[in-house]
Amino acid sequence: MKSISQLLKILLPPFAALLLVLINPFQWPLQVVTVLGILLWMLAWWLLETVPMAVTALLPVLLFPLLGVSTMEAACAPYGDKYIFLFLGGFFLALALEKSNLHKRFSLSLVLITGTNASRIILGFMLSSWFISMWISNTATTLMMCPIALAVSNLFHTDEPQHSRSIRHFKLNLFLGIAYASSIGGMATIIGTPPNAAAVGILSQTFHRDISFAEWMLYGAPFSLALLLMSYYVLTSWVFPVRLDKFEKGHAFIQHELQQLGTFSKSEKRMLMVFCAAVFLWLTEGIFKSFYPAYPLSDVWIAMAAGLSLFIINGNKQEAMLQWEDTARLPWGILLMFGGGLSLAMAFKKCGALDMLTTHLASLQGLSADAYLILLCGIGLILTAFMSNLAMVTIFVPVVAALAQTRGIDPLVFAIPVTISASCDFMFPMSTPPNAIAFSSGHVRPAEMLRAGIVLNLISFFLLVLLVLLF
Repeated sequence: MKSISQLLKILLPPFAALLLVLINPFQWPLQVVTVLGILLWMLAWWLLETVPMAVTALLPVLLFPLLGVSTMEAACAPYGDKYIFLFLGGFFLALALEKSNLHKRFSLSLVLITGTNASRIILGFMLSSWFISMWISNTATTLMMCPIALAVSNLFHTDEPQHSRSIRHFKLNLFLGIAYASSIGGMATIIGTPPNAAAVGILSQTFHRDISFAEWMLYGAPFSLALLLMSYYVLTSWVFPVRLDKFEKGHAFIQHELQQLGTFSKSEKRMLMVFCAAVFLWLTEGIFKSFYPAYPLSDVWIAMAAGLSLFIINGNKQEAMLQWEDTARLPWGILLMFGGGLSLAMAFKKCGALDMLTTHLASLQGLSADAYLILLCGIGLILTAFMSNLAMVTIFVPVVAALAQTRGIDPLVFAIPVTISASCDFMFPMSTPPNAIAFSSGHVRPAEMLRAGIVLNLISFFLLVLLVLLF
């Protein structure tokens, strides 16, 4: 039987939404206040985690036709948007990367290359986490890297016991670095983190502005790399300085782990070929289409072609690299959340709520476009501290994109920095799954994460300002 608090979490949000519609304090059109009421209901359930987030994302299918916001067909259509299939193809690639162990081989090799100095080992783990999380989820990246980091950190404890504070800082930076780098890497690509794909879908469906894989990386990759390098420097040199010399045992451990993997297996070789082909096509799609404009090559087509090929191409044991059973680990709920966000954005625009909101915000006088965007990025950074980054993007990106249009600016210019700001939350263990995993290692205290996170949040805002001014 549910407790009183659980019942309140379930019942209060729809009651508040109904009250908003009945009272209508600002005398808005009925459809506008209805959509805002549904938005309030969904936001409350997302914040309170009343039911799984994917279940909340299905409310538009139930409520929009019932309340006359849209037809059932229109409410369901966003759940089959093309960008959902882009992410589905990316999920297939991520599953195969993990299954083949190619991601582990890459990360160990990169850590080995960066050297035996304690700070360089941290850099190696951060670079590995950063690159891998561009292509698979930041949660999966952190889960993969933390056991390796734990083994290395345990070796370090026995190697240099006289430098207890520096050893403590080394372990702290190692786990914080992996968590932060995993979140930062996801900013660089469309498939790196759910908010990116959600924003791209909203811009395409609501504002008819398509973004290519390469176009997103033009903005996201430089920002992501700059934030990674600054995070590494600030963590290891300032916030928790590491003053240790060479660490041969860590180097030996990484070598041993690589030897355990053996030579490249057939699955690894073929997975590497599929992965490189997909990345190459994503980055050169624009060039290809300039020569063959009639050919239907797109980011979505490339993702699905690469993903489906994994069910056909044999790996080890003369079986396909992916079996359908493997997709049991695919986060299907994320795809439903994309659909819910897109359906909400569609209704927000159709009912006129988006136009009303942007008209009010656009009435702010005396601000340049740059200053306006910097203000919006600051609001985005604050919002993402109090709600999931996917929910923030779903609600906020349609507003900022519409504001860009009112100023005669490409919606992309406003939407990308605000979307990136959604991933810049480093302060609390509950902020992101990578933060929670790092905290669960036992080497990171909440106060330490807060101390490092505040600094990184400020750096993120500074880099967002630079991104706005440069691009």
